[in-house]
Amino acid sequence: MWKWFHQLASPPHFYRIAPIFSAVLLLPGLALIAYGVYAGLFLAPMDYQQGDAFRIIYVHVPSAYLSMMAYMIMAVAGGIGLIWRMKLAHAVAASAAPLGAWFTFLALATGSIWGRPMWGTWWEWADPRMMSELILLFFYFGYMALRAAIDDTAKADKASAVLALVGVVNVIIVHYSVEWWSSLHQGQTIMAKDGPAMDPGMLYPLLANIFGFTLLFGSLLLRRTRTEVLFRERRTRWVKEMILAPEGQS
Repeated sequence: MWKWFHQLASPPHFYRIAPIFSAVLLLPGLALIAYGVYAGLFLAPMDYQQGDAFRIIYVHVPSAYLSMMAYMIMAVAGGIGLIWRMKLAHAVAASAAPLGAWFTFLALATGSIWGRPMWGTWWEWADPRMMSELILLFFYFGYMALRAAIDDTAKADKASAVLALVGVVNVIIVHYSVEWWSSLHQGQTIMAKDGPAMDPGMLYPLLANIFGFTLLFGSLLLRRTRTEVLFRERRTRWVKEMILAPEGQS
């Protein structure tokens, strides 16, 4: 029953199938982003309070969402690697970190640009959402720095996995900070109790970008993990056989 799961966890099997799934995710992801960006910039109605400045949400919200999702993937993969000692899980965690860091930086940058005309400041040190998101970026940097500081891959996997699991607490704080403390950020809009508190003309492009960015992230993660697997397995027999195989048979 679980044969497919063990096969998927096999580095050589993953290396072979990753490009296929990456392409499957990439094409619809780019199509959704193209629709979301066009509809969000040109078709969505102007916000009655924020004017056209609100349109930055079509990048900011997907980036903020992926900043947390990428960290959770990193932490879960690290936990799986610790418990079941799956080498591929550690490779996924290591590959997710740079992507998550970029999306976190993008969320912070677009949030600052959005905040300047809305709040009159680029940054508010007392805002819990801003500060917890900044701490999330530091967790990404710390994770990558810790991995780079340890030469032994196995020890680096274990140490960084522990750090990733500790950082899950901050992800929870990022998500619930608006509800727990007073914040410049508004509460739930898409997942509000009474339904999305947005005009459909604004909501659909946003959802398209959220799903599109997610598919793009998945495609990039598969590509990065494939490279990470090749680096980790560079001394194994299957990699040597693949390199020595005639062109078209690798």
